[in-house]
Amino acid sequence: MAVVFDEKKALFTLYTKNSMYQMKKDDLGVLLHTYYGRKTENTDYSYLIYCKDRGFAANPYDAEKNRTYSTEILPQEYSCFGTGDYRTSALRIRGAGGCRVLDLRYENCEILEGKYTIPGMPAVYAQEGDSAKTLVVTLKDKAEDIFVHLYYGVMENLDMITRAVRIENRTAQPVYLEKAASMCLDQIYGSYDWMTFYGKHEMERQLSRTPVHHGLQSVGSVRGASSHHYNPFVILADHRTGETQGECYGFSLLYSGNFLAEAELDQANQTRVVMGIHPDNFDFELKAGDDFWTPEAAMVYSCGGFEKMSQIYHYAYRNNLCRGKYKKARRPVLMNNWEGTYFDFTGDKLVEMAKEAAALGVELFVMDDGWFGKRDDDFSGLGDWYVNEKKLGCTLGKLSERIHGLGLKFGIWFEPECVSEDSDLYREHPDWAFQIPGRKPVRGRYQLVLDFSRQDVRDHVFAQMCEVLDHAEIDYLKWDFNRNITDIFSAALPAHRQGEICHRYVLGLYDFLEKLINRYPNILLEGCSGGGGRFDAGMLYYSPQIWCSDDTDAIERLKIQYGTSFAYPISAVGSHVSASPNHQTGRKTPIATRATVAMAGTFGYELDPMKLSEEEKTEIREQIRVYKGYYDLIQDGKYYRITDPYRDEAFTVWEFAAEDGSEALVSAVSVKTYPNAAPVYVKLRGLLEDKFYVMNGERYLGAALMYGGFRLPAFRGEYQSWNFHFVLEK
Repeated sequence: MAVVFDEKKALFTLYTKNSMYQMKKDDLGVLLHTYYGRKTENTDYSYLIYCKDRGFAANPYDAEKNRTYSTEILPQEYSCFGTGDYRTSALRIRGAGGCRVLDLRYENCEILEGKYTIPGMPAVYAQEGDSAKTLVVTLKDKAEDIFVHLYYGVMENLDMITRAVRIENRTAQPVYLEKAASMCLDQIYGSYDWMTFYGKHEMERQLSRTPVHHGLQSVGSVRGASSHHYNPFVILADHRTGETQGECYGFSLLYSGNFLAEAELDQANQTRVVMGIHPDNFDFELKAGDDFWTPEAAMVYSCGGFEKMSQIYHYAYRNNLCRGKYKKARRPVLMNNWEGTYFDFTGDKLVEMAKEAAALGVELFVMDDGWFGKRDDDFSGLGDWYVNEKKLGCTLGKLSERIHGLGLKFGIWFEPECVSEDSDLYREHPDWAFQIPGRKPVRGRYQLVLDFSRQDVRDHVFAQMCEVLDHAEIDYLKWDFNRNITDIFSAALPAHRQGEICHRYVLGLYDFLEKLINRYPNILLEGCSGGGGRFDAGMLYYSPQIWCSDDTDAIERLKIQYGTSFAYPISAVGSHVSASPNHQTGRKTPIATRATVAMAGTFGYELDPMKLSEEEKTEIREQIRVYKGYYDLIQDGKYYRITDPYRDEAFTVWEFAAEDGSEALVSAVSVKTYPNAAPVYVKLRGLLEDKFYVMNGERYLGAALMYGGFRLPAFRGEYQSWNFHFVLEK
């Protein structure tokens, strides 16, 4: 009963395993939101809506003399601009005559088996055995043939509801979308916090939690990518909500471009959340007969705190968003040469590094930036995707053969979306890069961005990449994007359609990635944008893992990976052990601690193995052995944030527990030490209360570990780490 429509009451109720979502058509045909929260019996929650005559509140004409009826106060299911609702809107359309007003009323509905898909864009999908239904509610403008189809994907067993909107123009004239959000949610009461994930390059997804106050709060990106600076994932949480208790709502946008997430507390203390494509520089022409899809938003409600919400996202994104061979197949432990050599390498140097890596137990060797064109620094070569055989001393096929001959897989780095001015591609096709005629372009990392909204540009770059990939055995591809978009102008679009570029760019990126993974289904694709500049659910649809941050400092990574874990599964987190002192911060940390932190991810190394001591090499061999033993537990187990690094400054602790409670791995890192320090106790989670667990020969009752706790060893100094493996007693 995932979707129930009471036709007599005009009431829609959506059920997941633990949540319930409800909306209702009122007597004027306005679609009102009535409830989203804990699952209950099917009750018409519209009794909670309170109407009164409020000063300066506009009343629809068909409300006649009823001055208590105003869309400014009523909870809207999908709000529009210009008809009396002065709060932030979800949809704004400019008609042929310049009018921006829409008055949407209920038209019809349809309940479909299975989960909807979105043409050319990512979406959560149903697998065999999943209980999934789609509700489509169609609204129509009262005056014009503009139809708005609200799509709800009800993933009952995943405990998730997804939303998307299809806007259809059935008029005889083009109309222009100025704002088209994927979702709108009005909570008629409640005292909430607005939780967002901010940052910058090398410091992504830092947690911010502030009370929702009167007025408008928002985060977003106009950078052409989801960005290092704000993530397209936000949380609305009760003030009292913590990790294991309280109510919260997660909103995740499956989109890799410009986005906006807004929260507004209105005069009646109602909270509205709107999320979707950023309206800045968005002006999309919808011709007569055309339609437009918004990206998908995935919503999760939890009455069990942030932990439960995160675990719902983790499971759904691992199993119902990621695709391909490496969705479930064990991913190899890799070594990337970037921080080991930067641009200063030859083919022979890489082979020597690979020999050492193979001897350590590494399974995949990755050649990063610098193997193509004229590319010995970041001032030239991007866009010329042909192998620099002089630098490598051989063909790429031969180098690949040499690496594979060592028993390793082989991977390479690409940055297909960007171009250097000092490149053959730019000299031949300068109009393919974003730049404004008559102006000098703005550079980023001394490179420009190619216009991926254009099919001819994508086809050319794709052909170049295929020429490389078809002539060597490549097992892994790192897709990078090392700057944000400026000078937004496309030579392929007329003046009145320049506002479509940013969205068409993202659609072009998705089109390219879809073609790539279909042509090379056995390649492991890792997303990257200067680290975590495009760490979003949209990219996970194409690449099952994303380089989490260019900051490889283990201590800095504690907060970065903590924030990332609120929405994204551990299996998606690209995380490596790098050299000490760290190249970004200069901090010195033990290699054991670097490995403990990197194991909370896909795990690999980012260093020159030729510079390792024999003691370090011995330790790395053991790290890789241990990681392989824990692999299934880390990648598929339940993840628990045992401590909060923003509050617990002295130490950070996290846990992986098997779904069946058979084992748990608890990891701890000391961040600060104090003289005469008090002992530190932590309470584990996810164990079987009435069963005993064994760890280092000691026997513990599951309930005791969860409710009594476990004492960590006395800290021996800053930046030490421990791993505790609890196994169900046989």
